[in-house]
Parts: sequence; C-alpha cells; structure tokens
Amino acid sequence: MSERIITRDQKMAEESRVRSVRDSQSGRASGPKSDRNAWTLPKNISGHDRKWLDFVWLAYSAFFWIGPVLRNQLGYWIIFGCVYALFLGLYSVLVLGRTLRLRRAALIGLAVLGYIHTPFNEGFIGIHIYVAAFLPFVVAKTRNVALLLLAICGSMLAQGYFMHLNTWGWSICTFLALVTGGTNILLAQKRRATHELGLAHEEIERLAKLAERERIARDLHDVLGHTLSVVVLKSELAGRLFEQNAARARQEIGEVEQIARAALGDVRQAIRGYRSEGLVAEMDRARTALSAAEVSLELEPSIPQLSPTEESVASLLVREAVTNIIRHASASSCKIEFRQNEEETILAIEDNGRGGIRQEGNGLRGMRERVASLGGKFRVDSSHGTRLMIEIPRQELKRKP
Repeated sequence: MSERIITRDQKMAEESRVRSVRDSQSGRASGPKSDRNAWTLPKNISGHDRKWLDFVWLAYSAFFWIGPVLRNQLGYWIIFGCVYALFLGLYSVLVLGRTLRLRRAALIGLAVLGYIHTPFNEGFIGIHIYVAAFLPFVVAKTRNVALLLLAICGSMLAQGYFMHLNTWGWSICTFLALVTGGTNILLAQKRRATHELGLAHEEIERLAKLAERERIARDLHDVLGHTLSVVVLKSELAGRLFEQNAARARQEIGEVEQIARAALGDVRQAIRGYRSEGLVAEMDRARTALSAAEVSLELEPSIPQLSPTEESVASLLVREAVTNIIRHASASSCKIEFRQNEEETILAIEDNGRGGIRQEGNGLRGMRERVASLGGKFRVDSSHGTRLMIEIPRQELKRKP
C-alpha cells in the first residue's frame, strides 16, 4: 500500500518538475499567457479590475463636439457622427481587447483617425491625448514609449503649425499629451512590476507545494515502509509458528497489532509535522525490527545528542537504512556507528548482506536529499555488503545544551 501511495506522489512530483522545465525552456513563467502579460497588463489596459473606469475618460471627448456645434450643419453632423462612432469603437477595443495585438491595432487606429479628421475638426487633435495616455500600457520598454511619445507630440506640433490651427488649442493638447504620457509611463511600469511580483509569488507557491509533496512522499516511504516490513516479517513468522507453537504465534500477532497501532500514530505525527520521537527511540525500534528479521545489531559508540532538526533527519536515515536491510540485504548483522570531530558528524551504517546496488531506489534517493538539505555528503559502498556514510558539517549539527 505504501509503495502505491509513494509511486503516485512521485509521479505527480515528476510531472510537475517536467512542466516546470518545459516552461523555463520556452520562456514562460507560469503559463501560456505570461509572455503576453510581460508586455501588457493582465486585467485590462489600465491594470485594474474595474473596466468601466476607463470609460470615464470619454468625458474629455466633449471637446470634439465644439466644431460641429459651432458649424451646425447637417452634413457635417453626419460625418462627425460616423467619425465619433468609429472613435468609440476603437476606444472600446483598446480598453476591452483581450490580446496585445488587438490593443495596439486600436491605438494605431485612433492615431490615424486623429490625423485624418483634425483638418476638418480642430478639437479632434485632442484624440492624441488618449493615444499618449494609453501608449505606456501597450508598449513595455520605457525607451520605446518615450520615443513614440515624442513622435506623437512632434506630429501634433507640426499638424497644428502647418495647418494653421488654433495656436492655443494645439499647444495645450500637445502639453497635456506629453504630461499624461510621461505620468503613465511611471504608472504602467509600477503596475507591471506589481504584476510580475504576483507571478513570482505564484511560482514560489507552486514550487513550495512541489517540495512539500516530495517531502510527504519521502516521509510516507520512511514511516510506512519500515513499519509494513516489520508487519510482514512478524506475520510470516506467526504463520510458520501457528502449528508448532501457538502461544508464540499469538504473541507475534499481538506484536503485529501493536506495531500497526504505532504506525497509525506515526502517520498522524507525520501529518502534524512531527517526524520522530528521537534518535534513541528510533534505535530501539530498529533493534526490535532487526531482531524480528534475525539480524544482529552492533551500535558503537553511544548515541550523540543532536539538535532537533538534525536528530529528526538522523532518525529517518536510520529508519530507512534498517528498512532496506530487512527488505533487500539478506544480511545477518548490522553495524551503526556515530563519530564526531571538530568539523563534522559522521553516521556509518553497514551490513554484511549481498550488496551490489546498481541503481538507487526511492529510499536511497530520499536519504541523499535529506542529507543534502543539511549541507552534508552521502556515499554508498556496496562492494562487500552495503555501507552508508553520512557526513554532516558541525556548524549544522550541534550538541544539545
């Protein structure tokens, strides 16, 4: 059962890791739309989630109506009505458009409409203020925005001067376009930074979930794998003793029940984040499990006192090593040795089993990851039996006071 749970969790973790690699190779941060979001803002063109606010600025288009009102000619009103309807359509696409290409096309359309209709309606030069205001939200690079903004203002000056438009009108509109565009450059960059920060937080959260899933898979393997191995051994022993020594068989079955209850407690502790009762308790469990498998245990020297974090890791390392010896080694003896010097603490676990490890399985891989998380080294020698060497720097492994 534990192997099936572990395999499923590891497959999920591996699929998430593959997706992360593919995203990084294709330049995507967290999804297929993030590349476009890097060029424009996510929700709408102004970066907020209330799109109707962008339509409030249409109030300034009232200046477009000054010319038709002063002329008061039916033909002129018809032409103006068509042009204004086109303006509203392009503005709506600019605000509500779902793609960057569509928004840019609408912005270009507004600029062209302004150049075409301004000679017939001087107030329509104000449309370039809208173009300048929205330009920073559809072009990401500040240098490009600044150059385009200067080009727009320069074209407004040229159009007003050479077409002999009202000097006050085109000069004020040019000034407003320059100020509005320059202010929105800062605003757009700030909102882009906020959006990218949100994407970074999402990516961190995703990686944290992936790491937590892998940690849970390792813990399930360490906790349930060890316990179920003991249950299998004692159940087989009880089956062999059932006809020969019924009393001993009942004793073994009783121990199986106790071990199963202890496993339930271990799982609950793992869920709560409590990984171990301590290295001493883990060594007692290891001695019991090895004894049931008819493997003698030699421990030298005494168990050191470690900080809580390292003691929890060391306990899980011992548990996984003992599980591997019981399951795979076919050993008759096991030796666990602790050594400490000024630079590091060394844990050595060896058995006289068959050795010959060709490829690391889930257990050894999980042990290596745990040791690496403490900045230590993990080595395996399986030429004669199996010998595990775990070295952890002393700055990470301190004695309890």
